[in-house]
Amino acid sequence: MELRLHQVHVRRGGHAVLGGVSAIFVPGRITVVLGANGAGKSSLLMAMAGLLPVRGAVMLGEQPVAALDHRARARLIGYLPQDPALHWNISVAQAVALGRLPHHARLAHKAAHDPAVARAMGQTGVASLADRLVDTLSGGERARVLLARVLAGEPRWLLADEPLAGLDPAHQVDLLDRLKALARAGTGVVLVLHDLAHAARVADDVLLLQRGQIVAHGPADSWLTPAMIGQVFGVAAHLHPVPGGRALPVVTGRLAD
Repeated sequence: MELRLHQVHVRRGGHAVLGGVSAIFVPGRITVVLGANGAGKSSLLMAMAGLLPVRGAVMLGEQPVAALDHRARARLIGYLPQDPALHWNISVAQAVALGRLPHHARLAHKAAHDPAVARAMGQTGVASLADRLVDTLSGGERARVLLARVLAGEPRWLLADEPLAGLDPAHQVDLLDRLKALARAGTGVVLVLHDLAHAARVADDVLLLQRGQIVAHGPADSWLTPAMIGQVFGVAAHLHPVPGGRALPVVTGRLAD
């Protein structure tokens, strides 16, 4: 089912952070949200997840996201914030099993034995860590466990804010490949990223935000261009050819004011 925004306005701390945003997101594709600091990227994801009050409409299929109860919303939309936390020193398997609670309510013992938990740990490469306590994990391992917790809920949509933070380059590429596989299996994926090269590697579509407004939204090949990068980020860039893949943006300096 499509995730649609119609004239969405968001205010935070008394300031407008999104102003009349409209967009349609299609399942089975990865959309990367890009923009300078303060452009409204995190607020956009939170609004899509139903976690911020909005003026306008956020629709999942024919249902307003705001009208869904929290368990129904969590079964459909998995949200990974920029700085997720694990508040208890439990095992990795138990932490990932928390993602099944929207399906099992208070029956945590059922969640722990749900096959979806094992699948999520396999998808994120943390199955070998199942018995480790989360306080013993590295930052990169913890990031993958937190993503596994979201995936264990088997949401129709995954919204992830900077999911590559804390990962070394090899695990960043690995995680992007896993997200691509997830999208090819039919899940809608929306990511906030800062790295333009990673965006080029993974995006089917890009959404470019500037001061709370969408300045471009569509196929990455059409909009991830030096001209658009210059407009949104104020930097000069060129596209570096990659054999067998999409050319990668390379930033060469700031544009003159």
